[in-house]
Amino acid sequence: MSLIADRSLPLRNPLSSRRKRAAERPPTAVGQMLSTVSLGLPAMIAFALLWEIAPRAGWINALFFPPLSRVLAVLWEMVVSGQLVDHIGISLQRAAIGFALAVVIAVPLGFLMGRYPVFEKASDFLVQTLRNTSQFALLPVFILVLGIGEASKIAITFYAAVFFLLINTIVGVKSVDPLLIKAARSMGTSDWDLFKKVIFPSAIPSIVAGARLGVKTSLFSVIAAEMLAAQSGIGYLIQNSSLMLETDRMYAGILTLTIVGLVLNYLLVAGERRATHWRGNAESGPN
Repeated sequence: MSLIADRSLPLRNPLSSRRKRAAERPPTAVGQMLSTVSLGLPAMIAFALLWEIAPRAGWINALFFPPLSRVLAVLWEMVVSGQLVDHIGISLQRAAIGFALAVVIAVPLGFLMGRYPVFEKASDFLVQTLRNTSQFALLPVFILVLGIGEASKIAITFYAAVFFLLINTIVGVKSVDPLLIKAARSMGTSDWDLFKKVIFPSAIPSIVAGARLGVKTSLFSVIAAEMLAAQSGIGYLIQNSSLMLETDRMYAGILTLTIVGLVLNYLLVAGERRATHWRGNAESGPN
């Protein structure tokens, strides 16, 4: 009996093994978002209460800083009437067109600059000069040259996003492991196959990170352009309400912009995690 007992193997509990693997698995984007929201909820509730109480108690002038309940009521009225949805759609459309043009220009140019040093040296000085010129400083130039129509607003969103995408694409191409390129070359891989199977997949995480910054900057830039010269959009709503001293509508527009920015941020974070999940799998190794 003792001999049999010594040779017996310890039994594993499959349920505990599953729980252990689940605990070791990295949290999803939704899980991280819910965790962040739950931890920050008390501070947000305190801020909302202060916003509601301060103007009602006379600590600040309610004409310039109305209570949160009034702002939310006006916000709901604009949602029901469809006015707010129209402004959001127009602003997002302008930002999306400018960002799409930035992707079309910046990503191929970034691959050329990152892959061919001679081309990078010839174009880097011009790129750095334009990159260090603020898009907000150039906004009057865009309006003077392109007018107050859609072209100037799309141009400012393009200019705001293109350099984030360009620089991150260059960094992504340069960060490709040289051993992978040498190994592909040794097997007679063509330039197109090298780009498609080695360089592009390796550069995707950096490109997605640049896109995340570019989208947010495009939205902020189009809001600034709408405040200066527009008859529609969230920026126009905020600026026009301020001039008319309709502060409840103004804060409703600001709150809308905050919500849109938060939603876009979490969507982009989820997209970035999805595009780079293979990196975590590679680092963790096989299960």
